[in-house]
Amino acid sequence: MKMSHNSCDKDDQSPSGKKNISLPISRVRLIMKSSPDVSSINQEALFLTTKATELFVQHLALSAFNNGAGKETNSLSYSDLASTAEETETFQFLTDILPKKILAREYLKSLEEMQEEDGDF
Repeated sequence: MKMSHNSCDKDDQSPSGKKNISLPISRVRLIMKSSPDVSSINQEALFLTTKATELFVQHLALSAFNNGAGKETNSLSYSDLASTAEETETFQFLTDILPKKILAREYLKSLEEMQEEDGDF
C-alpha cells in the first residue's frame, strides 16, 4: 500500500518505510508523544512501532474473522472482534476497549440486579 504525501513532517516517511507500512506515521507519532514519559522519538523506533501496530491489527482482524461468522458471510463485524477479545487469552486485555454490545434493556436489568444485591447487605 502506498502512503499519501500530505503528512505534516518531511521525516514522517523515509523512502524505505513508505512502501512497507499503511498506517499514518504522523498519527502514530502523535499518539506516542501524548505519553508524558516520551520526550523524543527515534525514527527507527517510530517505524518499528508503526509496523508492529499494523501487524497486531492484522493479527486481531484475521483471528476475529476466522473465529467469528466472517468465513460464512465473508465479512468482519464488531461483534466478531469483541468475541475474539473476550474468548482468546492473547486478546483479553482488549475487553475494556472492545466490549460486547448488549441491548439497553439487558443493561437496565443488570443494573436493577446489582442494586438489589447491594440492598441485601
